[in-house]
Amino acid sequence: MSEKLQKVLANRGYGSRRQMEQWITAGRVTVNGRVATLGDRVEESAAIVVDGKPSRREAAVLTRVLLLNKPAAVICTRKDEQGRPTVFTYLPKIHSGRWIIVGRLDFNTSGLLLVTNDGALANRLMHPSSEMEREYSVRLFGAVDAAITQRLLKGVTIDGEMMRFHRIEAGGASGSNQWYRVVLKEGKYREVRRLWESQGVQVNRLIRIRFGSLLLPRKLRMGEYVELSPEQVASLQQEAGANTAIAQ
Repeated sequence: MSEKLQKVLANRGYGSRRQMEQWITAGRVTVNGRVATLGDRVEESAAIVVDGKPSRREAAVLTRVLLLNKPAAVICTRKDEQGRPTVFTYLPKIHSGRWIIVGRLDFNTSGLLLVTNDGALANRLMHPSSEMEREYSVRLFGAVDAAITQRLLKGVTIDGEMMRFHRIEAGGASGSNQWYRVVLKEGKYREVRRLWESQGVQVNRLIRIRFGSLLLPRKLRMGEYVELSPEQVASLQQEAGANTAIAQ
C-alpha cells in the first residue's frame, strides 16, 4: 500500500508533514534514485534517500517522548535570528531522526512541553480531532467577573476566529493579581492570552501544567526534562488515537 511521501518521512521522525513538503520541494529527497516531487506516493519497499543518506525504515525507530519544563524567555524553534535561547539547547542529542515539538509554547510562556521523534504521533497529538486537553495556570491583572467567565466559556470571536475555554476555575488572589486555571482543547496561536485580553484583562504569567493526562511534575526544575517510559508512550499513543507502535 502506498502513502504520501511527506507522511512516510514524518512517520520516520524527520519532522512535521509541512516541513517534509518543504524538504521535498527543495529537492532534498530522492525515491528509487529519482528526485522526489510533491505529491509522490511511495511503497514501504521504496529506496528513500534524505540529504544523501538512506532513510531508515519506520519499524527500526523507537518512539521517544520527552516532557520538558520550558522556562519563560525561551523560544520553541531550532534557531532564532535574534539570538534568543531555544528549547533545543535543553534537549539531549538524538542519533536517529530529529526532535519535534508538540504544540509550541510562546516566548513568555513556561511549563509542560512535549517533544518526540515520532512525526505521526506529534501530528496526532496536535490535531484538533484528538481533542487533547491543555491546562494552564494563569496569573491575571484586572477585574474578572461572572459575565467575563461566561463569555469566555461560550466563546468569543477574535480576528475572525472563534475561541473559548472549556473550563475556568478560580485559583486565589495575590494582591492585585488573581490566579486561574483554564482548559483548552485546541492549541491556537497565543489562545489563552488572546482570550483574556479580549476582555480587557492582562496576563502577566502563564504556565502549562497539563497536556492530556500528562501532568507537569512538581519536582521538575525549569529547563529539565524527563523521558517517558515505553508504557507511558504507549498510553499516550492510545490516548491520542495514534496508529504508531513502539518498536521492540
